[in-house]
Amino acid sequence: PLNKLLVGLGIKNLGPAASESLARRFGSLDAIIAAKSEQLSEIDGLGDVIANSITKWFKDKSHQAIIQKFRNAGVEFGNVIVSTAPQNLVGKAIVVTGTVAGFSREGAQEAITSRGGKSPGSVSAKTFALVAGDEPGANKLTKAESLNIPIIDAAGFLVLLETGELPV
Repeated sequence: PLNKLLVGLGIKNLGPAASESLARRFGSLDAIIAAKSEQLSEIDGLGDVIANSITKWFKDKSHQAIIQKFRNAGVEFGNVIVSTAPQNLVGKAIVVTGTVAGFSREGAQEAITSRGGKSPGSVSAKTFALVAGDEPGANKLTKAESLNIPIIDAAGFLVLLETGELPV
């Protein structure tokens, strides 16, 4: 996958999460190479430092030669399916616990990430909301309550996915 290739290139400051965001936003290595620093820095998880590292890396002649060697060897840089879902969860970390009606665990996480959000496995002060399905984990609930993180059910999750906002 494109995101793993990006990590494998060893671009300074570019980690797995930012690589995933890049792959989702641009869809191909060629689109990333063609992007300006300003376009890159607008992506969730990337700032000016990482955007400049990416731009600098792809401008380097020795790195261009590496990419060309990959192309000559028939390496597919993959065209990632770019999400057509509204990007209304950008910058929001949403943790899922328990079984959410209508979603597998992976499906719920995909619903979040396809809208630009993050789906970490644990609750922290940076968590936007906790989605509590059937049989939620007690530790996640307790931590969310102690941090005053909003806790929503499956119906609230659907509202969040549709609007990017917590249900009222």
